[in-house]
Amino acid sequence: MASEKTIANAWTDYELLDAGGGKKLERFGSIITIRPDVNAYFKSELDFKVWDEQAHLEFRLNKDGSGKWQTKKQFDFDDWFVQYGEARIQLKTTKFKHIGIFPEQEANWKFIETLDLKDKSVLNLFCYTGIASYVARLKGANVTQIDSDKQILEWSKTNLSQSGITDVRSIHDDALKFAQREVKREKKYDLIIMDPPAYGIGAKGERWVLEDKIDELLATVKLILAPNGTLILNTYSPKLELGQLRRVATAHFGIQNITTTELWSKTKTGKDLFYGNLLRVKMG
Repeated sequence: MASEKTIANAWTDYELLDAGGGKKLERFGSIITIRPDVNAYFKSELDFKVWDEQAHLEFRLNKDGSGKWQTKKQFDFDDWFVQYGEARIQLKTTKFKHIGIFPEQEANWKFIETLDLKDKSVLNLFCYTGIASYVARLKGANVTQIDSDKQILEWSKTNLSQSGITDVRSIHDDALKFAQREVKREKKYDLIIMDPPAYGIGAKGERWVLEDKIDELLATVKLILAPNGTLILNTYSPKLELGQLRRVATAHFGIQNITTTELWSKTKTGKDLFYGNLLRVKMG
């Protein structure tokens, strides 16, 4: 049921360099960023002066919770890409702290790579910029991806195209409502991938709060998961604890079919940083 920590690893174009003091220092390709992280409540290993000397960009939070990016070293924003395997991923600053990739998802990308997905049906709900879709398609899957943010969905399509993938089905829609319609259409998927936001706004302005929706979400995807299907779910909500996630998942999928664990990354300086809870379901 529950296992030890799941650790997301660095790769050639990404390193979690250090963390602490409410923020983290990361390298994306040759570009180094400083971004806030509430889970980095401990002391950093390196002095912040060292961080400032290395960083190209920093996202600074305001007292009201908003924030903005500060350029600390000039670089070509139009040429900011990273590679994950053969995938070419465009990064850019947004009005939030996000830049187009959640590198801790490496743990799930690696897991997807272990699955036999040739000619299987895969649904990537909350697809963000499409990296999980790329990994699944590379394994031979027929992939459908959904996101409620039209600009993010276009970003994902650009990433897939420049990575040589042009046949992923991309749909602008509310993820939960799309899944509910798939239930009515009696559609089944061999793999369902979900990395939902803790809070968000749907395609038509619907308010999304993960802890309020988790039971309905799992109940719905159970109905479209194939009898021998696999489900991957990440949660980042501070109000949705691992025990609660385990109880809800057990109620829908049965204790023998689920694995729940915490998702962590290790910094280059030896610190451990928590990234949320992880559920994997294997039916059959």
